[in-house]
Amino acid sequence: MNRVFATLSVLVLISWITTVSIAQDRVAYTTIEESGKDYSIQGEYVGGMKQGGLFRTRVGLQVIARGESKFEAVLLSGGLPGAGWDGSDRVTLTGSSSNGITNLTNDENGIIVSIIDGTANVQDSATGSAVGKLRRIERGSPSLGLEPPEEAVVVFDGSNTDHFEDGAQMTEDGLLMQGALLGFGVGDFRLHFEFKTPFMPNSVGQARGNSGVYIQRRYEVQVLDSFGLDGVQNECAALYRQKAPDVNMCLPPLQWQTYDIYFRAARWNEAGEKTENARITVYHNGVPVHTNYEIIAKTGAGQQEAPTKMPILLQNHSDPVRYRNIWLIHADDSVFEESTPTEREGLLKRLRRRA
Repeated sequence: MNRVFATLSVLVLISWITTVSIAQDRVAYTTIEESGKDYSIQGEYVGGMKQGGLFRTRVGLQVIARGESKFEAVLLSGGLPGAGWDGSDRVTLTGSSSNGITNLTNDENGIIVSIIDGTANVQDSATGSAVGKLRRIERGSPSLGLEPPEEAVVVFDGSNTDHFEDGAQMTEDGLLMQGALLGFGVGDFRLHFEFKTPFMPNSVGQARGNSGVYIQRRYEVQVLDSFGLDGVQNECAALYRQKAPDVNMCLPPLQWQTYDIYFRAARWNEAGEKTENARITVYHNGVPVHTNYEIIAKTGAGQQEAPTKMPILLQNHSDPVRYRNIWLIHADDSVFEESTPTEREGLLKRLRRRA
């Protein structure tokens, strides 16, 4: 009996230690001030780099904090996503920080990147010669702070949660917390909102700044800290597990980002049979990532499709994602006439200028 009791005690102790360890590892910072030195290294860098020893070309670098002074990065030819990157292969680097210097390497490509005080110096590992210099920047969405038109329903402006069901919560500084359910159903609409993911350097994948916008509680546009990643079907701006974004426009955590969504609801006949799929256009930080896409079915954990109008849910996935400046325009088929190639190019130009 004593041996059994001792064994059970050890198992309980191991379980408790593991739980405490996981809780410590799953830290989530919601302000830059508390986020630590790794946050000042993580981010986006742009500059010039010699290629082939002769020509200097523009490149972008996205540096991702992985906790305990460890980092991953991707080097992108042409610039940053939405601002010059040509969509070609990404050069992946890994490394760490020590004594104020962050060194990132890729042995296969012979590249060394050293980051000091917001400047990334690129070297050829074979010769040790400098081949590039990049500076750290902070981009902002061209639709950040976009004011609602007269016909818009101002869903959330930081003053109250009146347009949401009971249980919606605000922070002391007037931001909407995850888990809020809109108090009315929606059909066709245009939606603008801004969101900020927490800085969770020790977390990865779906455990890193996870939330989501469930349109009609059926179709999820994923919210996630996918900064620097491939941009697949379960990452930020994806139609969850149905379609990846055309480009990963995710900015670093703790930077405000925007979704501008144009949605046309599914159509149904009198017998309750679906005659047309829902369609959606999504701009992520001013760049189109889904254009008049036909949603073939509900996504992930969404509710089943039906003729009834349902509300929008801002998913609670236990991570402190914050929202602000939410407004919606009830619309009809003309909602997609606003999403034109001319508008897309204008937004792209504005985003490039910010970079």
